[in-house]
Amino acid sequence: MIDGPYLVLTVLGVVGTGLVAGVFCGFSTFVMRGLADLPPAQGVAAMKAINGAAVRPAFMLVFLGTALLSVAIAVVTFAVWPDEGRVAALTGSTLYLLGSFGVTAGANVPRNDRLLGLEPGTAEAEAYWPTYVRQWTIWNHVRTVASAAAAVAYVLAIT
Repeated sequence: MIDGPYLVLTVLGVVGTGLVAGVFCGFSTFVMRGLADLPPAQGVAAMKAINGAAVRPAFMLVFLGTALLSVAIAVVTFAVWPDEGRVAALTGSTLYLLGSFGVTAGANVPRNDRLLGLEPGTAEAEAYWPTYVRQWTIWNHVRTVASAAAAVAYVLAIT
């Protein structure tokens, strides 16, 4: 079993990726379904409010902090990590950085930005809303699975 600073670093990685996976799982399993059931103007307004609330320190500390932690784990793994757990640690970092952080930046945020530019109740917002919900949720499933798989990989790296 890995111990010392590698253990601490990776346990923090497990906690961070697990917390992010939980947030994303909530959105995939019930939040987006609930929003989709609202009239489009209400759904758009609610999602815009949620997106605004998400970029506050509480979530950003966990989301961005876990990305930085994943980078640190990858760097440490390449530099000094014992052979045991090396592949699992790199897998966890890759899954989180590409599948969670990367997908957020490349797929979910652009959709959020487009939604932000729409006024609830307009024809354009109402036409975009079903597409937004479907596409955003599909990419959120990817983020959920990637974050949860990263947590599992980090656990495997320390066992």
